[in-house]
Amino acid sequence: MKGLILSGGRGTRLRPITYTSAKQLVPVANKPILFFGIEWMREAGITDIGIIVGDTHAEIKKACGDGSRWGVKITYIHQTEPLGLAHAVGTAQEYLQDSPFVVYLGDNLVKDGISTLVKEFENDRPNAQILLAHVKNPQEFGVAELEGDRIVRLVEKPKEPKSDLALVGVYMFDSTVWEAIASLKPSARGEYEITDAIQYLVTTGYNVRSHIVQGWWKDTGRLEDLLEANRLLLETQERSLNGEMDDASNAQGRVQIGKGTKVVRSQIRGPVVIGENCLIEDAYIGPFTSIQDGAQVVGSEVEHSILLENSKVLHIGGRMEDSLLGKDVEVRRDDRKPRAYRFMLGDNSQVNVI
Repeated sequence: MKGLILSGGRGTRLRPITYTSAKQLVPVANKPILFFGIEWMREAGITDIGIIVGDTHAEIKKACGDGSRWGVKITYIHQTEPLGLAHAVGTAQEYLQDSPFVVYLGDNLVKDGISTLVKEFENDRPNAQILLAHVKNPQEFGVAELEGDRIVRLVEKPKEPKSDLALVGVYMFDSTVWEAIASLKPSARGEYEITDAIQYLVTTGYNVRSHIVQGWWKDTGRLEDLLEANRLLLETQERSLNGEMDDASNAQGRVQIGKGTKVVRSQIRGPVVIGENCLIEDAYIGPFTSIQDGAQVVGSEVEHSILLENSKVLHIGGRMEDSLLGKDVEVRRDDRKPRAYRFMLGDNSQVNVI
């Protein structure tokens, strides 16, 4: 069985971060989201993995390499245009051929991984198996309508959903999916929809199974979902203090601090993860915060946030929360006269002031 991870999207909902970084490489709990998918495939016994890439192919290849660090072999497959999930899967037909395979959306996270689901698919051998989850906003997803356990209809982003069961970003197929994809025409939004391909299999009488996810699942395409995934993952981590902490500092609960990091006159309340070579000085780091390597928080409070590499929060005179800072971003207090807000912001930036 092979694996296929889709990482070709442009990540418009996470701009401006995704103007310069692939959305699948944004970290949660200080690990790129894409790495979780690779690890979960390896845990399920899948060692041949294709990754669909687009405009951010160079960054993804640099981050993942040949896959040897995970004990897998990665093949990169270029999608010329982001024309929908079914188009992305079809791009990999030459690589996948007649092998059954798992499709995993590179910006999704599933609490318990996919090992049990892969084993279920391999044992029962349906033509397709899809994961479903109850959601509060089904109009933003592909939605499944069931009669008992049987799938009768799938609709992509319906205006008036007839169920709250969204398609989770994990699908399993055998080679009959090529027939389904070949039958597709672009949808109203100009894309080849995976929901239409699965609907073809249902309508044609192929065996399509569904599995309702009991644990949490997150599509991390939006800031609020990214922060929530970060929170959920931090709650599972162990305590590990490898940096330097002075006597005036305190770390409570599940806190991880990397090598070379200095904590000076600061309070840290877990769950928190802080990378290597960071500086935390005269600061408060509150729960559900991830801070990557080289970052600095000085004279400030940060909670429920993600700080990427070498970002700085300096003497802001208040608490920053529910935030995502990109690489090399600096947020500081400015006492120059006349007093004023001074910004340098890229397209699609969001700033709330008090």
